[in-house]
Amino acid sequence: MIKILKRMGRLEWLLMLCSILLVFGQVYMDMRIPDYMSRITKLVNTEGSLVSDIWDAGLRMLLCAVISMCISFCSGYVSSMLAATFSRNLRSKVFSAVEGFSLEEIDRFSTASLITRSTNDVTQLQNFISRGFTMIVRAPISITVALSKIHGKHWQWSTLTCGAVVLVLCAVVFVMKYAHPRFRRMQFLTDDLNRAMRENLTGIRVVRAYNAEEYQEKKFSNANDILTDNHMKAQRAMSVMHPTMRFANNGLTIGIYLIGAFIIAQTPNYSDALDTFSEMVVFSNYASRILFAFMSLNMIFNMLPRAQVSAERINAVLDTKASIVDGPQEKGLEGQEGTIEFKNVSFRYPGAEGMILQDISFTAKKGETVAFIGATGSGKSTLVNLVPRFYDATEGQILVDGRDVKEYTQTALRGLIGYAPQRAVLFTGTVTSNVTYGAGGGANPENTEEEIRKAVEIAQAREFVEKMPGGYDADISRGGTNVSGGQKQRLSIARAVYRRPEIYIFDDTFSALDYKTDRVLRARLKAETAGVTTLLVAQRIGTIRDADKIIVLDEGKIVGMGRHEELMKTCEVYQEIAYTQLSEEELA
Repeated sequence: MIKILKRMGRLEWLLMLCSILLVFGQVYMDMRIPDYMSRITKLVNTEGSLVSDIWDAGLRMLLCAVISMCISFCSGYVSSMLAATFSRNLRSKVFSAVEGFSLEEIDRFSTASLITRSTNDVTQLQNFISRGFTMIVRAPISITVALSKIHGKHWQWSTLTCGAVVLVLCAVVFVMKYAHPRFRRMQFLTDDLNRAMRENLTGIRVVRAYNAEEYQEKKFSNANDILTDNHMKAQRAMSVMHPTMRFANNGLTIGIYLIGAFIIAQTPNYSDALDTFSEMVVFSNYASRILFAFMSLNMIFNMLPRAQVSAERINAVLDTKASIVDGPQEKGLEGQEGTIEFKNVSFRYPGAEGMILQDISFTAKKGETVAFIGATGSGKSTLVNLVPRFYDATEGQILVDGRDVKEYTQTALRGLIGYAPQRAVLFTGTVTSNVTYGAGGGANPENTEEEIRKAVEIAQAREFVEKMPGGYDADISRGGTNVSGGQKQRLSIARAVYRRPEIYIFDDTFSALDYKTDRVLRARLKAETAGVTTLLVAQRIGTIRDADKIIVLDEGKIVGMGRHEELMKTCEVYQEIAYTQLSEEELA
């Protein structure tokens, strides 16, 4: 918890200092009220007292109460501002940290957990700071001041107060032993609930297609029931505190007055009896404040476990060092623009036993189209994802523009690449905002509209884009749910084309296109992007047969390399793929 607080900025520390000072002021005013109560009690029971003196003491007591109320408002405002500012900055830090993660770190935490950490966990800390921080400061001060006020009074009252405090502390210990472990589990169970919900929403079409709603409901209900059961058990333990507190407070007040009445009855001197009565009123007030201070500490103990777990989970994200770090270089070697070279590259996913890729070596020269084909799981997508450093190669070396990819800054390296992923991703916005997303490379900002139209036309998306309401300003829903799979792929390709990079990576990006659109799109790409190196992953022979170099992968190894005609003669794996898709006449 202390570690997460060290992440506060100057403004947060200033707000915290103000909050502490305000709490001190409030406690001071609150502790003055019983003194005035004692004075009024003595004045009322003393012959010859002036009414003006009673009014004076009463007004002073009222003034202390009003000042305490005003300070309380200010303290609450400052605490809320502190919590809101801290949580805003913390969310930004978590988001920035996640943005810098490689896919390895994201897989390690899981998407559902990262969402929970940046939302629910931050909210838990915000609630703790806004409500628990002032209690942490106020309770010890109140207890200390109250004890100093009642120190040295009648031992019977002190003994009774100690008994009440022990009773409250027993209840607190019970809650800590039983409820706190369950509060700590709450955040992890919330992860499971979010995971079940996210999985259901992401795969809603498959769920409905297979009539699996009941199965998904059971999965969600199971996670929901576990979370609810855990919460209910914690709350049952918490329910002990309030009645225990009320019983201890009421019993203490009654006991103090009974003991006081007995002492007063045994006091022959009226003046001494009056002093005892006045002390009894003050002692009762301070004793109640001590109990309520312990009660507020218990509330802190209830909030603290979840806040601690949340702090640990957020610190885990912020302390995680990305496995992929920037190199010093911004540019490649002169004369090597657009070249890609793999030198004995092998790769294994984190935690996996075997290599996904083994001893991969090839060179893609400037302007060449290098295609990759192979059975599902042969490592095609993994191979091209090593170029933009979504992962780093386990062994070997990858050169882009003559430099090892690890020598580049990630921004510089990815600025050379136009990437269209296997699963086309669109973002909430418009057609224009999606095509120009992350614009860079050779895109000319002065001719944006013209270049957008050209990129869309090259990607064979112009026809459906211009028919959409609003045309290029037409809305795109989150994930592109309001366009078809083929349309998403074409917009994804348009986004890569608009960037005018040195290197294109098309990761099975043509799979949802019909054969005619596929052929026309590739012809336009070849004509419009001459001189640009292209890495192309595909499942269809028709998509890659015109490539300058075709690399055939099987179980992570290169089993064939060459042009279509060569592979039809020399590579058995390529022949099998070709004959399952096309007839001998079509291949001829």
